[in-house]
Amino acid sequence: MREIPGRRRRLGFLGREERPAPHLDAALTCATEWRWPVLPGAGLIAADGRATHGHGCACPDPECAVPGAHPFDPGLLAASTDERMVRWWWTNRPTAPLVLATGGGAPCAVSLPAVAGARALAELDELGMRLGPVIATPTRWSLLVAPYTLEQLGELLYAKDWVPSSLRFHGEGGYLMLPPSEAVGGQVRWERAPLAGSARPWLPSVEAVVDALVEASTGAPDGGSRLAY
Repeated sequence: MREIPGRRRRLGFLGREERPAPHLDAALTCATEWRWPVLPGAGLIAADGRATHGHGCACPDPECAVPGAHPFDPGLLAASTDERMVRWWWTNRPTAPLVLATGGGAPCAVSLPAVAGARALAELDELGMRLGPVIATPTRWSLLVAPYTLEQLGELLYAKDWVPSSLRFHGEGGYLMLPPSEAVGGQVRWERAPLAGSARPWLPSVEAVVDALVEASTGAPDGGSRLAY
């Protein structure tokens, strides 16, 4: 399981039995080094009801739309950067998904379907677009961006003639799963990992990301329809 860069060097002197679990280590990096508020997600359960690698959500909703990939107990407002709280959460639930509370002073994100995300990133690289961390799940890719307000996002989208319908925006009051969580269908991973040793990951503006995605999609041979799913 991939570690978040920047932790291996500091933990290199620890014995195997002393190393923090991957989820706890990642949560501590986010909360204490990057000051990103996090909390444990609901998680998945197996068919026999055990909280482990499964396909059903641990929340009470039998028709949960995003199994395991959302806050439940505690709720989103409990997200914290407090080291003691983070340690307590993941000591009690070592494999709980790692959920980032987006917005405020924390990163926001723009996400799109996984296949479209891979193609869009290739085109953004050709455009010379500088990107921050990118998170990949089996179904969607998310580009982390600098914090923005709902008002800023509204003005940005209003000024556009067209925005791909598949884009989703994770801003204030939203959340996002971070590696090394497990989602239905597979692992959550870094497609573009934060640079090792960085005090806090650099993030592009939402304007730059949306502009580049729209340019990439409208310049595509099929007229950009490949982003509209």
